[in-house]
Amino acid sequence: MSHFLQIHPVNPQPRLIGQAVERLSAGEVIVYPTDSSYALGCRLGDKAAAERIRHIRQTDRHHNFTLVCRDLSEIATYAKVDNRRYRLLKAATPGPFTFILQATHEVPRRLQHPRRKTIGIRVPDNVIARALLAELGEPIMSCTLILPGDDWPLYDPEEIEERLGSDVDLIIDGGPGQREPTTVIDLTGDAPELIRPGLGDASPFL
Repeated sequence: MSHFLQIHPVNPQPRLIGQAVERLSAGEVIVYPTDSSYALGCRLGDKAAAERIRHIRQTDRHHNFTLVCRDLSEIATYAKVDNRRYRLLKAATPGPFTFILQATHEVPRRLQHPRRKTIGIRVPDNVIARALLAELGEPIMSCTLILPGDDWPLYDPEEIEERLGSDVDLIIDGGPGQREPTTVIDLTGDAPELIRPGLGDASPFL
C-alpha cells in the first residue's frame, strides 16, 4: 500500500514536504497536486521509476515526460531559450502550461523526443508542487495522472488512493484538483503552435 500524506494546500508543512522529497530522492513514484490535474512524478533520470509510471499509464518507451521546474532559471538549464521564447515563458509562468522546447545536453537522451530532441517543460502555480521543487533542488519528471480507459485526469485524492494505492509509493493529498490537463504549446518553430488545449488560456500566445 502507498503512503498517504495530507499536506495543507496554502501553507504546506515543511516536515511533510521533507518526507515527500526523501521518498522522491530514494527512487519512489509519487502522486502530487499541480495547478491543473494531479500528476505522477519521480526523480529526474530515474529509469526504474519512469518505467513504473509508463506501466501505470500503459504507454510505450516513446511516451514523453514533462520536466516540472521551480522557475524560469531552472528551465534554461534543460531547454534552449532565446529572448523571444523567454518573454513568452515569463508571461505564462507559473501557470497551467506545458511548453515544448529544444532540449539541452542536461536532459537524459531517453527523455527527449527521439527525432526532434525536444522536451516538455512547465512551472506550476501550485504551492505544494513548488515547495517540493524547492526542497528537491531539481525538476520532477512527470506526466498527467490519467489512467488507461479514462477520458479525464484523476483529481480526487480519495479516488486516487482507491485506484492506485498499490501501484505508487506516495500520494499527496493537497485537496481536490482540476479535471483538465495543461495546455501544451510548441515553441520550437517560428511561431507558437497549440498542441493540446487544456486549462491554460493560450490565446495571448497564438
